[in-house]
Amino acid sequence: MATIISGIDELKGKSGQHLGWSGWHEVTQEQVNLFADATGDHQWIHVDVEKAKAGPFGGPIAHGYLTLSLAVPLLGEVLRVDGISMGVNYGLNKLRFPSPVPVGSKIRLGATVVDVQEIAGGAQATLGLTFEVEGKEKPVCVAEAIYRYYL
Repeated sequence: MATIISGIDELKGKSGQHLGWSGWHEVTQEQVNLFADATGDHQWIHVDVEKAKAGPFGGPIAHGYLTLSLAVPLLGEVLRVDGISMGVNYGLNKLRFPSPVPVGSKIRLGATVVDVQEIAGGAQATLGLTFEVEGKEKPVCVAEAIYRYYL
């Protein structure tokens, strides 16, 4: 269930708070193959299932940037900001992929409001994003993402 925030003032009040977790979502080989086609990254550890079984991860793994791209739908399960005209992805301060995402595993996203600053016409929020694989302690992706919300 998403944390629903009514406007920028309420968003500022969430600074330092963990907002919650998305549901678990399976990462499929079809997603990986489509991402490979979209990006041109057809490295065998992602798309050659048989070769990947003998590789360092024991099977195919998702692209790191595929994992990051799942922030869009998963964050929507964690946070909704109402009372704005639009929100845009402004970039990243930090990004790491400390552990692989095996194809067929389930991932979820947790989000924390790190900081909120006023900008012309709205606010800029820095969100700490942590992706986890079900059953593993080490995160698979950690990022500090910046979003701009305009009135």
